[in-house]
Amino acid sequence: MKFSKNTTVPFALLATGAMVLGGCATHRGGKHISVEPGVQMLTLDSAREADLDVTFNVPARYFSKRSRLYISPVLYSGDSLVRKYEEVVLDAPVFVKKAERAAVLEGEEDPLAGKAKEVDNRKACTIPYHQTIQLPEGVEAGEVMAHVSTDGCGVCSGIDTLHLAGLNNPVSLIDMDDWKVDWIEPVFEIKPKIRSGKGVARLQFIINRYDIRPELGNNAAELDSMLAKLEPVLSDSLASLEYVKITGVASADGSLRINTPLARNRANSAMKWLIDKLDIPASVQKLFSVTSRPEGWLPVLEAMRAAGDADTTAVARILEKYADRNDDVQEYYIRRLGCWGRIRDNYLQKDRNVEYVYSYQIRSFTTDEELLDMYGKRPDAFSEDELLRVSTLKETDAEKMEVYRTILHYFPQSHVAANNLAVLLLREGKKEEAREVFESVEGYSKETLKTRATLYVYRNEYEKAVELLEMNVEDPEARYNLGLVKAQMRQLDEAYELLAPFKDVNSAIMALSVNKNEEAAAIMESVRSNSPQCEYVRAMVSARLGEDADALGHIAKAAEDVALRERAKIEYDFKPYRNCVEFRAAIYK
Repeated sequence: MKFSKNTTVPFALLATGAMVLGGCATHRGGKHISVEPGVQMLTLDSAREADLDVTFNVPARYFSKRSRLYISPVLYSGDSLVRKYEEVVLDAPVFVKKAERAAVLEGEEDPLAGKAKEVDNRKACTIPYHQTIQLPEGVEAGEVMAHVSTDGCGVCSGIDTLHLAGLNNPVSLIDMDDWKVDWIEPVFEIKPKIRSGKGVARLQFIINRYDIRPELGNNAAELDSMLAKLEPVLSDSLASLEYVKITGVASADGSLRINTPLARNRANSAMKWLIDKLDIPASVQKLFSVTSRPEGWLPVLEAMRAAGDADTTAVARILEKYADRNDDVQEYYIRRLGCWGRIRDNYLQKDRNVEYVYSYQIRSFTTDEELLDMYGKRPDAFSEDELLRVSTLKETDAEKMEVYRTILHYFPQSHVAANNLAVLLLREGKKEEAREVFESVEGYSKETLKTRATLYVYRNEYEKAVELLEMNVEDPEARYNLGLVKAQMRQLDEAYELLAPFKDVNSAIMALSVNKNEEAAAIMESVRSNSPQCEYVRAMVSARLGEDADALGHIAKAAEDVALRERAKIEYDFKPYRNCVEFRAAIYK
């Protein structure tokens, strides 16, 4: 049968023709090597590898008794030879004798002597063959063929061409941009903004005195530090002081009966010094209070441990034995240790601690106008909720990103700000910067889980992405993302089960990947998109179902995408159409 240039060749005839006309020459005896189990469709694993297991059935008298037969498996991608594999070499009886004689008489060494297998060419033989086939990166489809020859070339002098397997890789059609991430829309709620602080002033006093002497020791710097913490709070027009509590710490050395009121008086002196320096009005002075507490002997024990003192154990035993008694009892026994003099001189605190804690409330901003106005003036006075509200009032992505960075400056563990900033960065293709944002935030929430998993996927850390997504499989979007990850990991059955319910182009791709072609067809009937990707998938479905006209029509539409047009040239499903006028017109533009 002859076909004109404009004839569309039926799928079945093309497939038959490919089997017969694949080699450079046909064996003159009309015999062919058969292959079991026939042409296979290999499914690639996560390493883009698949095992090829076939048996070559060589007919009786297929090659002459003086010949060496080569079966040379190779991997093609379209018309390009990608890789050669281990040959099968069969030697007929006379060839073996000739090779042995040449080795003895002429010293010729046979480089294939260890590989060749001697067979009786007058009888049929079966040769099992195993090979791991890997599809190189950048190659999306291929075909494993075997050239049969008697000189090892196979390309120019082949006597047969065997079709062993096709390698399809539909999974690589999946668009990972379909990944679902959550944009967290914050709910604005006005809450009291209570803030607090604390510090310690290490002051020196004259023995048994409690008046403040700035000239003693480092007192001036310690007092200034306390002043520097409290002055901004008291002078801030947006802040309302809740309380300031100052505690004098009573020395462990000496009677508690004397030290406790002394410590309180020292705290009171520090309070009066602050009130005087800050010129605090009487209405605010009532928010200040003083108290005292014993220091105890624990700081002494810790200092001895830090110094590696040999008598540390003795002091520890006393403190443990009299833990339910006061400092005076513990001191009584510590003073009776032989090392007391060294303890007194080296480990007792010379300075007296004056501790202070304070709390204040920052005024809340309630209207959008006030929020935007104050954001430009005092972002430090905002709560996280207020700043998140500001982010929703900004119009452009750039403005929103600036607010999110401000939030993370003041609230480094804001999951909402980190998530939304990462989403915006991912939209701009700034994957590494998005990853850095999340690395600074501890833990995760359900809202941020999918975004964090996305960043693992972009770094090919699929196991970490799976671990996160499996924690939230009740979320349909998390299940969808998990299916995409499983697809990238070539865990095809699991990916198909996860994606099948969504009935979109990605689920159709997974159906093709597990050879559920009818199901893929049904899914694509419900998909309304006519994107090049969808048309390409429809073309693959039609090709597998033998709907040649439909396949060629869809290929023509998919060819609008340059990458898909190039892929179509090597797609194994489209092999029967490669010589069709319609196919070549669409693909070879």
